[in-house]
Amino acid sequence: MKKDKVERICITYPPFENNEGFPLMSLNEQFQWLRNPSYTYPILPAYAATLLKNNGYNVFFLDTIARNMDTIEWFSELDKIEPQLIFFETRTPIINYIWDAIDTLKNKYGKVYVVLAGDHVTSLPEESLINSKADFIITGGNYEILLLSIVKHINNGDKLEKGIYYRNKAGDIKNTGKFILDYPLDSLPFIDRNLTNWKIYSKKNEYFKKYPGTFIMSGRGSIYNIYNSNSSSILFNNAMLRSPINVVDEIEYLNKRYGIKEILDCTICFPTDEWLSLFCETMQERKLNKKVYIDCYMYLNILSFEDFKMMKKSGFKTIIFNLPTINNYTIEKIGIDRNNIEQMVESIKLAKKAGLFIDLMVKLGYPNETEEDIIKTFQIVKKLMLGGYVNSMNVSIFVPYPNTQLFNYCKENDLLKTKNWFDFDMRKSVIKLNFDEEKLYKYVEYFYNLSFNPLYLFHKIADIRDIYDIRHHINSFKNILSYYFR
Repeated sequence: MKKDKVERICITYPPFENNEGFPLMSLNEQFQWLRNPSYTYPILPAYAATLLKNNGYNVFFLDTIARNMDTIEWFSELDKIEPQLIFFETRTPIINYIWDAIDTLKNKYGKVYVVLAGDHVTSLPEESLINSKADFIITGGNYEILLLSIVKHINNGDKLEKGIYYRNKAGDIKNTGKFILDYPLDSLPFIDRNLTNWKIYSKKNEYFKKYPGTFIMSGRGSIYNIYNSNSSSILFNNAMLRSPINVVDEIEYLNKRYGIKEILDCTICFPTDEWLSLFCETMQERKLNKKVYIDCYMYLNILSFEDFKMMKKSGFKTIIFNLPTINNYTIEKIGIDRNNIEQMVESIKLAKKAGLFIDLMVKLGYPNETEEDIIKTFQIVKKLMLGGYVNSMNVSIFVPYPNTQLFNYCKENDLLKTKNWFDFDMRKSVIKLNFDEEKLYKYVEYFYNLSFNPLYLFHKIADIRDIYDIRHHINSFKNILSYYFR
């Protein structure tokens, strides 16, 4: 059956209505189901939608998660759209759902092309071609470049970019080689916020203090070791940065065009050194530091106190730090070569001293981690929280994603308990622990109990500067309570 040229493209997620919770698809965090909805802007799919639209295609951005759609509503929308190509971003714990959705779509819309991208299919691209009727697999994080290449290949016979897997006419799986991340990011258009329904992500996010808020991405990948083994370490095998002026231009545009008051930068680690200095200088010159809050992810122990002060002066509000295990053996395996726990703690204190809000993300259950290690981590986090150095803290169970450094280490040392991808959703540990797994859940609860300590609550109240802080604290409290009522 000959297929028509592709003109109508739908970028979407299938509904996940059979699970209790909302799937967290964020680029910089491990996948998990949340009881309290927190919608994270799908920034890489949004770039893909924008570039396709700018090249003359009719694009539909259908986020069933943020729109809380069920399967009937989803198919009703697809019937109206009549897509000729459907694009899915995937994560490890939902890959089986994606395969099932593809089979249903192929049966219902026989001539539709299906394209997959994401960390899981980048690690295991052939797996999805074997287990589903997907037509193309995009590897790496430049979704927009490779998806446009696929559409041009289908329509005009153009040569495919590197990093694409597909089936030939004989049904054999082929690929165009290893993906290359060398596209100049400043050449990409700013995301079309209206096309990608920015408003539905503008309030329901745990980091936003002022509304409306939105998301940007200053760079892809990082020059630093991505020791939490999240999706960025798979999607980006080198670091690419937009220029600081280009990023400030977008911030200014978002503020003027949409009245944006707070921005979360999704870069795995916000750019540093001269890049950061020029960014901060430009934010101050344009007086955007008085109009927009900036939240970002940052590694511990790579910035000085002067850097943090400069960031605070330039409009930064919240710094999100990942605190890894304190087990020295595991730290060595992760490859953190410029950090120790004392330096990490000092970095948090310096950022707080500079006037920044600190959000701490803690993972428990690393390979070779003992109960003693977790208790030591607890004592460190407790001192930071009760000392007023941490504004909010999230703790979760560590899960290694396929082909990350720690996943391969666990595989080589027979530490993986399962390779059932459903289990990689942070509801339980997938690695063999040195203690009973039920104890791990109790330790997670102990960490969250710190949020109800009177001294911690006193610091939270003392930090209140305006009505926005009160609302932000209430939202944070709701997120903590959601853990207890899973």
